[in-house]
Amino acid sequence: MRRITVIEHITLDGIIQAPGGPDEDGDYPYGGWAAPHDDDAIGEAIVAAHGERFDLLLGRRTYDIWADYWPKAEPGPMADQLNGAVKYVATHRPDSLSWGPAEALDTDIVAGISRLKAQDGPPLIVWGSSTVTPVLLERGLAEDVLLLVFPVLLGEGKRFFSGAAPCELKLIRTQTTAGGVMINHYKPAGPLRTGTIGGDPT
Repeated sequence: MRRITVIEHITLDGIIQAPGGPDEDGDYPYGGWAAPHDDDAIGEAIVAAHGERFDLLLGRRTYDIWADYWPKAEPGPMADQLNGAVKYVATHRPDSLSWGPAEALDTDIVAGISRLKAQDGPPLIVWGSSTVTPVLLERGLAEDVLLLVFPVLLGEGKRFFSGAAPCELKLIRTQTTAGGVMINHYKPAGPLRTGTIGGDPT
């Protein structure tokens, strides 16, 4: 069975849109918000989370952004791994997956991802999808969530957990970089509990 890990750059107010550069996502006004805080510790955490071998599970928008960048990137361990990984894409346009190797998910995304998990193969890494991630968490399909939390407030943009079903995440470990980024590793921990402060949770 294949393991699924979600990795994301995220602001304090939950925005994930266009962290990498001003032109990453059209006319979004705050593109590149992660760059001023980037450092070696972030890169090392990302490389460690990917491991030596992996495939990608992507939403269509993330796939298109990456397809425009990574094939042109300077060769190196991460670029080579990303370009060589199989990209499984949630899309209604399966005939336009030019950055390969690539395969469109089934029309039923849950069925498609469940099928992938049941196969033998390398772990699946999810980046940047505000549509795929809530499905993974709601259906218990993701084993790990790595959030790179940047000390930034944007106020507008695509949010990471938009539409997610109520649930809990257990913090496994955390690290703070020199630039103030918190690298938080979580595991899904079941349904949301509620209660009264000072009393027993239900």
